[in-house]
Amino acid sequence: MSKRITQKDINDAVWKACDTFRGSIDPSVYKDYVLTMLFIKYLSDVHDDKYQTYLTKYNKDHDRAKRAMQHERFVVPEQSHFNYLFDHRNEANIGELINIALTDLEEANREKLYSEDGAGIFQNIDFNNSKLGEPKDKNTRLKNLLLDFKKEALDLRPSHLEGDDIIGGAYEYLISNFASDAGKKAGEFFTPKEVSTLLARLTKSAPGSRICDPTCGSGSLLIKAGMEVGSPNFSLYGQEANGSTWALAVMNMFLHGFDNATIRWGDTIRNPKLKEGDALMKFDLVVANPPFSLDKWGKVEDKDGDKTTVSYDPETDRYNRFWRGVPPKSKGDWAFITHMIETTYEGKGKVGVVVPHGVLFRGASEGKIRQKTIEENMLEAVIGLPANLFFGTGIPAAILIFNKGKEKNTDVLFIDASQQYESGKNQNRLGEDHIAHLVDAYRSFNEGKCKPGVLEDKFSYVATFDEIQENDFNLNIPRYVDTFEEEAEVDIEAVQKEIEKLEGELKSVQQELDGYLKELIG
Repeated sequence: MSKRITQKDINDAVWKACDTFRGSIDPSVYKDYVLTMLFIKYLSDVHDDKYQTYLTKYNKDHDRAKRAMQHERFVVPEQSHFNYLFDHRNEANIGELINIALTDLEEANREKLYSEDGAGIFQNIDFNNSKLGEPKDKNTRLKNLLLDFKKEALDLRPSHLEGDDIIGGAYEYLISNFASDAGKKAGEFFTPKEVSTLLARLTKSAPGSRICDPTCGSGSLLIKAGMEVGSPNFSLYGQEANGSTWALAVMNMFLHGFDNATIRWGDTIRNPKLKEGDALMKFDLVVANPPFSLDKWGKVEDKDGDKTTVSYDPETDRYNRFWRGVPPKSKGDWAFITHMIETTYEGKGKVGVVVPHGVLFRGASEGKIRQKTIEENMLEAVIGLPANLFFGTGIPAAILIFNKGKEKNTDVLFIDASQQYESGKNQNRLGEDHIAHLVDAYRSFNEGKCKPGVLEDKFSYVATFDEIQENDFNLNIPRYVDTFEEEAEVDIEAVQKEIEKLEGELKSVQQELDGYLKELIG
């Protein structure tokens, strides 16, 4: 093969493979099947490429080549190989054969494809499921899926690819497009890439950093935050509550080459899994786009007849995360923010979090928690984003940056970026210029170059602690960034003359019409 396969070649081919399911199965369902097949094909093609390398090295000694393959990143059993599945594509039990292939692949790679709790990443996907249709239709769809992935454009052997991260790029491309098609359900597994890019740049970490996303979805934001470091010297950690989405995140890490990333499955609030001993693990940077205003996030009461057992209560959280106060049970925003703050290193840790605007001004327990975080001098920036950026909601959101290394500076940067967007058919998006504008403003502030007051008219403002205190710790952006547009002055005298002129013209036209009418009548 002379022509190497490009990112566009693969993107177009994998998106075309989705035609097998379009129109009959919801994208939020079929995404798992397509992404899993991409993962199988990738492991199989890498296996074949390596095997050929060893055959050349050992003068076609197959036994030595097979022994060497046992020490590669992944072991691919014969019946888990894509080619085995392709050769059996016409079998009546092809769905079952794919399930067996996934199970064998997990077993052969337990350290990589099982969580510490013993959950395999493929346990939530079933290629023999009735969701794929009646047996005949299901088999036809799976056969077509295998045929699509056998095409030359999806030859994923590294020696045939134009770049090192093309497979990871294709996976991200698919997830992004699935999110666009899935609409409201997409918010559960994907943060728009422009928002991820913005948050990663705002919170750029130094080499050697530990980076975490406690609600990591499919892992895109976490990967962006890692790649922003600028060197391979960092470690990634994540947790995701949804089992299917957790599996996507694990595969995403491998496809991007982050084999040492630790991604756990479970509820971050009720059952945080990222721990060192009995304590929560600490990080240099924690970034997240948690579910907005999550209902029933906290206390869990299990009823058995007349007996009620409380299996989790934030009031008695064993890690004492909610010492500033417990957020209302119907809105979990500050629960996630608090968790993030509590899991960063003292004196240097940073938090970047996407939140709904209510977080900035709601009162009661949320107001008290907000006040305490401000009084602790951790809040560094409040950035209002444009409306209709996110999947599943048109409401505008904001980014909060907390910095435990703020030291003596008690000022807070406010940015109103509500007008910083490019209009799209279904959604707005942040352009590269908008992202650069926001990041430049934040970095100038972060480097101590900005004095209190207006930085840029109708865009940014530096507020002192006293100002925020005078506003009762309300962080609503219009209280600080004045975007009021004055109406142009009206020249009353000129308007009066224009009215008189128009009335004169009207009178003249009326007289002319009356003349025509008299002629017609006469």
